[in-house]
Amino acid sequence: MALTAGCAAAPSSFALAGQIPRLDRDEESFLDDFIRQGCLYFYEQASPLTGQVLDRARNDGDGARDPRRMASIAATGFGLTALCIADSRGYLRHDQVIARVRATLEWHLNQMPEVHGFFYHFTDVETGRRWNRGVEVSSIDTALLLCGVQTVRAYFSDQTIRSLAQQIYERVDWPWMLNGGSAFSMGWKPETGFLAARWSHYCELMMIYLLALGSPTHPVSPDTWKAFSRPRVQYAGLDFISGNDPLFTHQYSQAWFDFRHKRDAYANYFDNSISATRAHRAFCLSMPRWYRSDYWGVTASDSMRGYTAWGALGSSSRLDGSVVPSAAAGSLPYLPSECLSVLRAMHARYGERAWGRYGFVDAFNPAARWYNPDVLGIDLGIGVLMAENLRSGMVWQTFMRNADADRAMELAGFHPDGLA
Repeated sequence: MALTAGCAAAPSSFALAGQIPRLDRDEESFLDDFIRQGCLYFYEQASPLTGQVLDRARNDGDGARDPRRMASIAATGFGLTALCIADSRGYLRHDQVIARVRATLEWHLNQMPEVHGFFYHFTDVETGRRWNRGVEVSSIDTALLLCGVQTVRAYFSDQTIRSLAQQIYERVDWPWMLNGGSAFSMGWKPETGFLAARWSHYCELMMIYLLALGSPTHPVSPDTWKAFSRPRVQYAGLDFISGNDPLFTHQYSQAWFDFRHKRDAYANYFDNSISATRAHRAFCLSMPRWYRSDYWGVTASDSMRGYTAWGALGSSSRLDGSVVPSAAAGSLPYLPSECLSVLRAMHARYGERAWGRYGFVDAFNPAARWYNPDVLGIDLGIGVLMAENLRSGMVWQTFMRNADADRAMELAGFHPDGLA
């Protein structure tokens, strides 16, 4: 399944923003391998017993499970969605996918430790136990899992899958995570209670609020949609909502919820993410010492100094010339031409060391001769989902078949863009 080095020419005619583009044969082949190899991670690097997906794994293996045991509840949510993609594309046998999805849902409903329906951020992949005392019950990571749960609920006609998924979602006690406030807490620990930090400014948080608004059992008031601020940023002639957090904050919620051609009282968030991605690319290209049109993009990732949350428009003094493929991959629907072109160019030039069994390594820096040996589930996941959304819109179309998702967006005040 390894790609062959090929031309990194700019993609052919793309449609208007938010529409599925017309891809030429080389572009289609690249995306097919990119998605196929990414989906493989979520099958091979997950426990057949629990369905939990490893937080990270080596990218130079033969498909055997990485011996590390720390699973990520967020990576498992991406993984459930990736299994739907793998089934629709025929990358895995249907019976394999069904068995894995059932096992995952059954474990998370009946055996996985939970608190008011919320799960610990990191756990042991085989036992489901909290990884250590520093790990919190996480609102955002539970939301990422639930997006995967709701995707399989809508995708499969299997009644067992639908019932298990519905029970997992409907068990979540969203008002509890508000902890008496208007904005959601970031989490809870049994030793100290709720974390003081709240989801109170625009970032990847939209999925938490929408999942809570749409809950048929434990909903929150539609007024909570007003609980987070939407600060505006100006850069390179662009004006958009952003907390100047890493680029993934403009990607995660939009991997599932379809914000195209819609707006609420504040913004068209899909168009907003186009502007944020344009600004990020311009920021990178303003530093020609490190970046150029065929080599750009950083987000939260591994680095030579350890895990680093590269700001979307962060201080250039913190950058070192590293590139993170998921930055462009997660923005494929926003800037198809620019993002697909840079991914193909990086593969053609650096693929011998930067590409492995599951696609691109998490991050690399050719000038420093550093290539991360690992892939991270969440970074791989956002690229896979957004690549499929660019290619077919399949994740958006599937997820939005959930009546809960559609109702949530209506309660938040979304309407077709251009209408009052």
